[in-house]
Amino acid sequence: MHTLSINCQLHYRVINATQFIFQLQIAEHPWQTIVDESFQLKPDLTFEQYHRDNALNRLIRVYAPQGDLMVQYNAEVQTYIPERDTTLKECEIQDLPSDTLFYLAPSRFCESDLIGIMVNNTFADLPKGYTRVQAICDWIYNNILYQSGSSDSTTTARDILVNRAGVCRDFAHLGIAICRALNIPARFVFGYMPFYEAQPDFHAIFEVYLENQWVLFDATRMGPIDQFVRIGTGLDAKDVPFATVYGEIELISMSPLIERV
Repeated sequence: MHTLSINCQLHYRVINATQFIFQLQIAEHPWQTIVDESFQLKPDLTFEQYHRDNALNRLIRVYAPQGDLMVQYNAEVQTYIPERDTTLKECEIQDLPSDTLFYLAPSRFCESDLIGIMVNNTFADLPKGYTRVQAICDWIYNNILYQSGSSDSTTTARDILVNRAGVCRDFAHLGIAICRALNIPARFVFGYMPFYEAQPDFHAIFEVYLENQWVLFDATRMGPIDQFVRIGTGLDAKDVPFATVYGEIELISMSPLIERV
């Protein structure tokens, strides 16, 4: 078990009155327990909290007037991410639970249907199971350069294969796309992680269904996966942005801090 403290601050300049949907809160998930949390806005605005996707995602909706908007989320959480079993096997399609089939489909940022030749040539003959997914992570780590600013909000998994550079969400998208091309259910997960060296930021990894459970993988090797704190889960990054904005704004600063307690 690990105890971690979250201190997330966002500062916006709202140019015209704007509808925001924030996803900053720790997810209600068996691998983590929320000890304490608070959400505050300045100015003190009314907000609505709601859940989506069978409560995997917690969201906050607020309508902000013109001017500065400060968002503050604080929490203390305990994580219990299970040790990963390296003997786990892949499931045949007919043996997969019905609710995992959704995570086999191509999606906006994970074009698994367009990279089949590369995937089959590189990974199809590897022993199936945990070791093959780990080999996918190792291949991404060794062949894709982690470089801030090398991609943007439109960059897809196929783009990363061409450009050979990206950030954590791109590494996750590529891992997901490769797994889905091999008929392994995979989904996007983002949250907070204490990094080994990088500056504090939100972090994206991916989750794969093996045998009878979901297992986390991180091709970036940027931090301790057993201290990852989940915020959102979806098909890809378009499902779980930390902020969705319907209006004209400027993001002044962002500081999603996480510390070990």
